[in-house]
Amino acid sequence: MTYTGEVKVGGPADVHELADLMISKVAVGPMNNNAYLLRCRATDEQLLIDAAAEADTLLSLIGDDGIASVVTTHRHGDHWGALAEVVAATGATTYAGADDAEGIPVPTDVLVADGDTVRVGRVELTARHLVGHTPGSIALVYDDPHGHAHVFTGDCLFPGGVGNTGGDPKAFASLIDGVQHKLFDQLSDETWVYPGHGDDTTLGAERPHLAEWRERGW
Repeated sequence: MTYTGEVKVGGPADVHELADLMISKVAVGPMNNNAYLLRCRATDEQLLIDAAAEADTLLSLIGDDGIASVVTTHRHGDHWGALAEVVAATGATTYAGADDAEGIPVPTDVLVADGDTVRVGRVELTARHLVGHTPGSIALVYDDPHGHAHVFTGDCLFPGGVGNTGGDPKAFASLIDGVQHKLFDQLSDETWVYPGHGDDTTLGAERPHLAEWRERGW
């Protein structure tokens, strides 16, 4: 079946099958958070992005093979609500942005900075530090050697705009500058965007609206 990225809390995962990587998306919790399970097809190693809520749902998705690591995109509580339970059950290594780790109550094993590589099996993800939604938010970019890029943006980029910056003009300017320079300016229109809530999008679908977002200020 064709991947759409349209998932609902309580519903099944949607699976995006790439040549080297399997991406399973599930929606969990009262804030309709997305969690993403990445599986290297060569090694079967798995990585979870955002143990947001509903540990039982996430552990069922993970299955008996477990996960090697879990990445928390940022410090907001709706993105780590099930982290303690998932780590306790799997022994996974925890990753988070260096400037957000202190706000996550589960200890972070690996502090991530801009440009750092996060691996799942033979697959490499590149971290992009984006400041504005939180001080230490990170996006993860998978530059698929067989096709276009894929980027997991947490709450920094959604269909229709960047993440919430609380009406702070400086935070908004920082976030939209970071998103433009580190994502839009570096990646093609075909790049698939996996956000922290709601439906997926592509950079091509959002690119024409960057000036509009800047003008409106959110």
